[in-house]
Amino acid sequence: MASQALAEQVGSTSLSDEEVVERVLSGDTALFEILMRRYNQRLYRVARSILRDDAESEDVMQDAYVRAYQHLRQFAGRARFSTWLTRIAVHEALARLRRRNRFQDLHPVATPEGDGMELITSHDRDPEQQAGNAELRLLLEEAVAALPEGYRSVFMLREVEQMSTQETAEALELTEATVKVRLHRAHALLRRALYERTGATATQAFAFEAPRCDRVVSAVFHRLAELPHGRPMHA
Repeated sequence: MASQALAEQVGSTSLSDEEVVERVLSGDTALFEILMRRYNQRLYRVARSILRDDAESEDVMQDAYVRAYQHLRQFAGRARFSTWLTRIAVHEALARLRRRNRFQDLHPVATPEGDGMELITSHDRDPEQQAGNAELRLLLEEAVAALPEGYRSVFMLREVEQMSTQETAEALELTEATVKVRLHRAHALLRRALYERTGATATQAFAFEAPRCDRVVSAVFHRLAELPHGRPMHA
């Protein structure tokens, strides 16, 4: 498995996503770690916007990375790699949500008022991370988490991940017009006074801290090592 130092050494600017994909397909499979570390936070945010559950979101991330790795040769470059990968994560999260909802009567889904948001702040945070505006940021996270699902996913990708309207539409398989409408309505539902009071920025919300990043990378490489051929499948 590639180390974090390797991922940092190659870096986010020296190789494009497509160049990393080509090198992975050529046999340098350890470089897949670069893509995971590059998009861990985005995939976590989009998965959590759908599932509103920390542990399930990490599971979805692992499933999405394994699926992407297995079908890497099918990435045709018609969309950006980041959009292709995000769409896989969205599909994985929605599939898990559908399975969960089949048992809704036996295991009720939490309401926005009690959806386990405390999990975000209770794991993997040291005293330094808890300092500053962490409490204020939590208020923003709770407000976003209370948005209806369709608005929440759009808001998460557009405002938190700062993806373009086109990228968001492709990832969620919506029209650009629908993305714009949902984003506008999400803004209307979020009280502007909350932003003013917290002083937190949207890009700070739903952070995916380093220990989690390491855990997901390690788990994915463990699963990839168990694949029959250990290489992406042919298209």
